[in-house]
Amino acid sequence: MSMRPEHRTDPAPDGTELPEPGAVTIVVPTFNEQDNVAELLYRITESVPARLPCEVLFVDDSTDQTPRVIREIAQDCPFPVTVLHRDAPDGGLGGAVVAGLRAATSDWVVVMDGDLQHPPSLVPELVATGEKEGAQLVVASRYLPGGSRAGLSGISRVAVSRASTWLAKGLFPRALRGVSDPMSGFFAIRRAAVHPDALKPLGYKILLELAVRNGPLTVAEVPFVFQERHAGTSKSTLREGLRYLRHLVELRTAAPLARMLVFGLIGLTGFVPNLLALAALTRTGVHYLPAEILANQAGVVWNFLLIEGLLFRERRRHRHWADRTARFAVLANADLVLRIPLIALFVRELGMAVLPATALALVTTFVLRFAGTEALVYAGKARTSRTGPGTPGTPGPSGPPDQAGTSAETATGAAA
Repeated sequence: MSMRPEHRTDPAPDGTELPEPGAVTIVVPTFNEQDNVAELLYRITESVPARLPCEVLFVDDSTDQTPRVIREIAQDCPFPVTVLHRDAPDGGLGGAVVAGLRAATSDWVVVMDGDLQHPPSLVPELVATGEKEGAQLVVASRYLPGGSRAGLSGISRVAVSRASTWLAKGLFPRALRGVSDPMSGFFAIRRAAVHPDALKPLGYKILLELAVRNGPLTVAEVPFVFQERHAGTSKSTLREGLRYLRHLVELRTAAPLARMLVFGLIGLTGFVPNLLALAALTRTGVHYLPAEILANQAGVVWNFLLIEGLLFRERRRHRHWADRTARFAVLANADLVLRIPLIALFVRELGMAVLPATALALVTTFVLRFAGTEALVYAGKARTSRTGPGTPGTPGPSGPPDQAGTSAETATGAAA
């Protein structure tokens, strides 16, 4: 199969004099992009090798023939092309990028999509800008003068993209300082600036993950025109949108104080199912004391589901769901048992009035419940330090890491 398509739409490099950049690994996460990879590799061949040494690493989660097509097309490429196929797409597109960052061997890593909405001709400029400005991260931005989001189809996608950008910048003003387009999936980053073990990707907004968890980074930007998809259908779905919102919550609650705040807000929302259940039970003639106890369980269930899905998603794997449920229920109900003795203690021993004593008891049991939930329900397991070539997740001197559930194959005979 030839890598040369019938036509070429990617603009040629402008020939601008640029400082000599370091070598680059182009990481392309793919999911069912068999109709795009020939054109992509052709445009990379036309735009990149003449200006800087490169290698291309496809991290593939496809269920179609994308890996086979890449291997066939790569035979005509003047640079190394590797396919790292993942049997389990952990972390979605973001997880694929992290796998690519681990396996990259060049000074610079450029991340771009496989659907040709990111022009390969911009790769040398991204790297050269980083070299010239001493930046660790160079973002291709749709929102700089000269950039455009023209490739976004439909008013709704434009609105969602813009709203997502405002939300991210509003939640992380310090980490995203100097980043006008945190939703961009097209960027260059120095490999030395990346700490893969610190990354916990969820969905496809990996730039946000890198900027927040690897920050602070020195940032530069270049404008780019977001192109229309060459072939296939968009991977942006409602499910990905919900994963993005959940990702924002996880990033924002990484600090203990922020987690405690969200924990408290979730607890406040639990009053709604609690009161509704209490009203329903008392109307059916249930005595108010057992009704109060039963209604409290509705709030406990509500809080547990939100905390599981939003606050401690990454820690759920440490215990079985039944174990987590039982522990959380015990802690939540212990709050009721502990609160009355505390109020009595504050009134009798400290001479406090009933209302201040009740408020102090509520704060005390809340802090204890949060600490207990973290320590007894969602405590992480101790990690064993492993080093040396061939250790899973650690790049060895001979190339990509030996990862469970992945297979790497160099698909071209070009010298590395």
